[in-house]
Amino acid sequence: MTSPPHAESRSADPTIYRSPADAIAAPPEELAYLVGFDRAAHRPDALFTVCTDPASTSYGQVLSVTEMPNLGDELHHFGWNACSSALAHAGHQHAERRYLLIPGLRSSRLYVLDTRPDPTHPRLVKIVEPAELAERAGYSRPHTLHCGPDGVFLSCLGGADGNDGPGGVALLDHTTFEVLRAWETRRGPQRLAYDVWWHLRHGVAVTSEWGTPSMVEDGLDPQLLLGRAYGHALHFWDLASGRHRQRVDLGDEHQMVLELRPAHDPEADWGFASVVVSLVDLSASVWLWHRDGDAFSVRKVITVPAEPADPERLPPVLRPFGAVPPLVTDIDLSVDDRWLYVSAWGTGELIQYDVTDPFEPRRTDSVRLGGIVDGGAHPSAPETPLTGGAQMVEVSRDGRRVYLTNSLYGSWDDQFHPDGIDPWMVKLDADTDRGGLRVDQNFFPHDGDFAGRRVHQTRLAGGDASSDSYCYR
Repeated sequence: MTSPPHAESRSADPTIYRSPADAIAAPPEELAYLVGFDRAAHRPDALFTVCTDPASTSYGQVLSVTEMPNLGDELHHFGWNACSSALAHAGHQHAERRYLLIPGLRSSRLYVLDTRPDPTHPRLVKIVEPAELAERAGYSRPHTLHCGPDGVFLSCLGGADGNDGPGGVALLDHTTFEVLRAWETRRGPQRLAYDVWWHLRHGVAVTSEWGTPSMVEDGLDPQLLLGRAYGHALHFWDLASGRHRQRVDLGDEHQMVLELRPAHDPEADWGFASVVVSLVDLSASVWLWHRDGDAFSVRKVITVPAEPADPERLPPVLRPFGAVPPLVTDIDLSVDDRWLYVSAWGTGELIQYDVTDPFEPRRTDSVRLGGIVDGGAHPSAPETPLTGGAQMVEVSRDGRRVYLTNSLYGSWDDQFHPDGIDPWMVKLDADTDRGGLRVDQNFFPHDGDFAGRRVHQTRLAGGDASSDSYCYR
């Protein structure tokens, strides 16, 4: 990776922001894009475009549906072809945040959609087939992607053709979206994969761990869980060379280290990682990684406890425990690095923390939407319990708006919500001065708005809190 260019460098795209402050000051998003999948695979999965402009008569409505040409993809995480990290590479200073790259977690396909000329109606323009990913990078089951300085980083759970060979990161060309190669050049002890992020100015990449395809595709395997076989470590890498530097084990009782949220401040070298469940007490947790001399250390900074429940109200997978584990499956850090949002999908709780001091997070507020037992309702329909639970969380660049969806992963949905999940998307208004959350009663696309497809990740037009890394303060 080359060094960041001089401060006067600019991109032709105004949404390629030089600094977090520039991103925060930019105009608010008017559109949200989110993916939906048909669990039965009877209909194609789709990308939904939703109006987020409160001044529009279409506010909170689905404006368009772009269907994929195949069945059974299970669209999951996705991202932009370019973002503010483009300013770290002289060859990409004129990149445009234009294309949405959408992997199919079950099919191993990658769809490329163009948001020009009409951003309300994205168009499918390219498909990267599973064979290309397997032949050129040796991977399958693409999960998460981020636009990096030297290419698009695509983390994958499996080896070629869906086998349980080591998961890792495929590198894609910024403009053609062709698979170039595996990013790793010296893997070291890393075998399991999930997320990938970095500290650009420090030349450090970070990866987390979930499991291989056979460990995750059919749902949570109690034997593997009790055998402490899921991921429980973070890995630190040289970003430029793809060489493994350090493995940090959180302890094998902490199963499934998933989402990574590095600080947005380009000079910072710390970030947060989430852990789904502790085998000791069914709690979930958030960990802080930080520089400690020449290496990185981790410490647990947030614990979310399990909640006792009547076994008769629990799905079969949880009845022996008599409790609802919080199952923290997503986190998001505001662009100003002050507010951390933690989704406890099991209980349906979204928790807001003030992380002005990242070593001592302070809980400031929470809301309950859905959940395995309580089914917290939306204020516009207080008599109707929501299915699913607060899951994928996305924060606007200015931190004032928080978007939530309710599906985790098809096979997990079936285990923890055996009666089914009806899709919904919720917006919350956040107090960015003192803390606090309020559900927007006027924004609630759900059920028929998504034609029964379960919805997962959201991306905001112009960028959001979890899709950009910055080069300048």
